[in-house]
Amino acid sequence: MTSTDSQTIVAQAAIVAQHLSKTVVDAQGSLTLLDDVNLRVGRAASLAIVGPSGSGKSTLLGLLAGLDLPTSGRVWIDGTDLFALSEDGRAALRARKLGFVFQNFQLIGHLNALENVMLAMEISGQTAALRADAQAMLERVGLDARLRHMPATLSGGEQQRVALARAFATRPSLLLADEPTGNLDAAGGMRIIDLMFSLQREQGTTLVLVTHDNALASRCDAVVELQAGRLVEQAATAFPVQASSEVTA
Repeated sequence: MTSTDSQTIVAQAAIVAQHLSKTVVDAQGSLTLLDDVNLRVGRAASLAIVGPSGSGKSTLLGLLAGLDLPTSGRVWIDGTDLFALSEDGRAALRARKLGFVFQNFQLIGHLNALENVMLAMEISGQTAALRADAQAMLERVGLDARLRHMPATLSGGEQQRVALARAFATRPSLLLADEPTGNLDAAGGMRIIDLMFSLQREQGTTLVLVTHDNALASRCDAVVELQAGRLVEQAATAFPVQASSEVTA
């Protein structure tokens, strides 16, 4: 592959990881958490990362977000070389371009549902119509009667809907989700899955998620598997990739 080919791939993809590795060292020696991972996800595509506990899934997600530094390798988000940026530069990119959904919701406990969404929008740089837009997004996820409820008064499914509203209210180009149904029962998890993919399609968001949930993984354009920090061939459950949604491992 020529340098021009590589530049074209980076420019056309939503996210590219190249030879990504992470090793930690302690008194007992070194431990490789991630080993030479390469992947490319097209814009508006969805990718599920599966694998056993301890296989490196959350480590990979953290590196793709720039929340941690790799031992080696590179990541590009919308053509920007993530680790060529300073720590402040990576934080600014996350605020502008990334949304996050976590297994344990990570809502701010002393803010109500509306305030949680408004704060995320403010951090992302939005200044106009914050309250109206945040309210509209909460109504979109079915929480119009819960706008001023505190997180502790909401069910797990309702908290995750607030988290989805918070993530999508900033209109991120890339959404990273770490076990988004992990703390929900089967019925609640299915509602979150349906809602997340509906919002993803509406906004044309690229989605990369980590999951043990086969129902969730099967909804993605492609599924890749990690084993002991290494990416194995694309899982058999991967859906055919649409022509407009390139996902390559």
